[in-house]
Amino acid sequence: MGNTTVENQLHLDNAGLNKRNVLLEETLQKKEGMLESLKDSEKQYRRLFESAKDGILIIDADTGRVNDANPFLLALIGCTYDLVCGKYLWELGVFKDIAASKEAFKTLQNNQYIRYENLPLLTLDGRRVEVEFVSNVYLVDGKRVIQCNVRDITARKQAERIMAENESKMRSILDNIGIGVALISPEMVILELNRQVRDWFPGVDTGQSLCYQAFNDPPGLEACTGCPAAKTFLDGGVHENTRRVLRDGAMRDYRVVTSPVRNVSGKVTAVIEMMEDITERLSLEAQFLQAQKLESIGRLAGGVAHDYNNMLSVILGYAEMAQAKLKPSDPVYRDLQEILKAGSRSADITRQLLGFARKQTIAPRVIDLNDTVARILKMLTPLIGENIDLVWLPGANLKSVMMDPTQLDQIMANLCVNARDAISGVGKITVETAMVTFDKPYCDDHEGFIPGEFVRLTVSDNGCGMEKEIQKNVFEPFFTTKEAGLGTGLGLSTVYGIVKQNRGFINVYSEPAKGTVFRVYLHGHKSEPSRRFQESGKKALPGHGETLLVVEDEAGIQKLIKLMLEDLGYKVLSAGSAKQALQLSEVHGHEIRLVITDVIMPEMNGLELADRLKALNPDLGILFMSGYTSDVISRLGILDQGVHFIEKPFSVESLAFKVHEVLAKKPDTV
Repeated sequence: MGNTTVENQLHLDNAGLNKRNVLLEETLQKKEGMLESLKDSEKQYRRLFESAKDGILIIDADTGRVNDANPFLLALIGCTYDLVCGKYLWELGVFKDIAASKEAFKTLQNNQYIRYENLPLLTLDGRRVEVEFVSNVYLVDGKRVIQCNVRDITARKQAERIMAENESKMRSILDNIGIGVALISPEMVILELNRQVRDWFPGVDTGQSLCYQAFNDPPGLEACTGCPAAKTFLDGGVHENTRRVLRDGAMRDYRVVTSPVRNVSGKVTAVIEMMEDITERLSLEAQFLQAQKLESIGRLAGGVAHDYNNMLSVILGYAEMAQAKLKPSDPVYRDLQEILKAGSRSADITRQLLGFARKQTIAPRVIDLNDTVARILKMLTPLIGENIDLVWLPGANLKSVMMDPTQLDQIMANLCVNARDAISGVGKITVETAMVTFDKPYCDDHEGFIPGEFVRLTVSDNGCGMEKEIQKNVFEPFFTTKEAGLGTGLGLSTVYGIVKQNRGFINVYSEPAKGTVFRVYLHGHKSEPSRRFQESGKKALPGHGETLLVVEDEAGIQKLIKLMLEDLGYKVLSAGSAKQALQLSEVHGHEIRLVITDVIMPEMNGLELADRLKALNPDLGILFMSGYTSDVISRLGILDQGVHFIEKPFSVESLAFKVHEVLAKKPDTV
């Protein structure tokens, strides 16, 4: 019994011992497993530590000594492990901007988390590196440590700088181009504006709605019609229109082009709107069209002038010859006189038309200003209108003026028409002449004046007048204050050019609502005025039987000139073509003293014919005649100095004088 109890007790003790051994074994195994896991974790951490692409620095938070540094950091700063580990942080020059002293190190000690966005770091080999620095304080085995993560952001910062520079360049380009640029959101709100838009429209800014006329000055309240930006948002295309807006108190025209800005999925997220001020371009285009119209008028005038002058030649010639056969007391004589006046007037109108179309070569001659202006005013009176009183005040004892009469026509027409346009309703235009003399002291005190004796032509009106700023520009080509289609801006510039060409000067005085005065000063001339047509009825200069050859393809003109010359006492041969003229020259040879030839003829022009004839007879005189515009004949050299020329239509006296001149015979009277 006793033994059994002891045995049982021993059995229980052994069982308990075995159980404890098993538990101990299990505990040891667990500890070994934990150690292995810890070792694995440490190895994994180490691998991460050493393979990290950021620099890692482990520092004793109490002492500031460096406990560890990973390879990336060592490579970044150019140091070995031995040169870093065990050193105090402030001993490492590369980190001088973080912890240059123990005092500076306290910042890391006393802050759980610190982040430096952009820290300059100078490596041992002198390279400058930009880094992002982050520090964390935590416990390891009951000790405080600081882990510093250092990320190299040099490349990123360089890219940012490049992007910033590119953005700055792009901004500079956008701000310095001559067009306006705006960025518009889908809600039609202005997101960005370049400098040109801001200069044009100071009241426009980002955040404003484009749905209203923001680019008006001041901004309008009505919605824009045909908005190209709205169309671009709708269909994603490029659109264009022309927008007229109010700027600085004047209407300006802009060409507007919109283009889409898309995201990666192709959706239109914004619109770029480009604005170009085309006001001057449209004005130049209008001026060009006007110039083309003037050129067309010139071509038409040039084409008509030849036939018209030929007809006038016949009318004037036969009327003059018929009048010469009558006595002044005969009633028909007076009728013929009226025909001659009308024909002469028609010839003047033709010259004026050609002068307006700039098809008239300048031919200055001595003229009587009062007589010429009086003649011009008769023609201008119907143009001025019955509601305007045109007053003519001719000055006494005026000197003659040396200039082309057609140029005076242009001066008077432009000044009087401008004066008429300045008058609304009933008004008055005054034209007057006078002699004036300016000495040097006077001219020194008055800008633009020239010393000397001048004939002054004044055109004044009591119209609307002009502001000072407008007066400064009135003589500029294409400058006009008239509405589109009512003025070319060429009139006063033409007047200015003519006056300067004749060595004169012009000035203007005007006040708003008080009228305008233009004064033209032309040099006085001592010679007596020359006259284009002599009074009919006087005996023409006679010939002495000389043989003349008339070459004219118009049969009526040919017959008329033949009769004129025969009445003057010449023997006349006539030809209807250059070929016939050459045949007559071969037959009559040196008997022919003078050839009067039209300039423009079929097959051969007058100049070519003259060369052929003079080759046969070098002493042959040549007199050219034409009803064509002088720009046409001047290209052939007909108007060169020393070349004899008579313009159709001409009178018997004019023809007689020219024939005598070419034959080198001085006429008794001119």
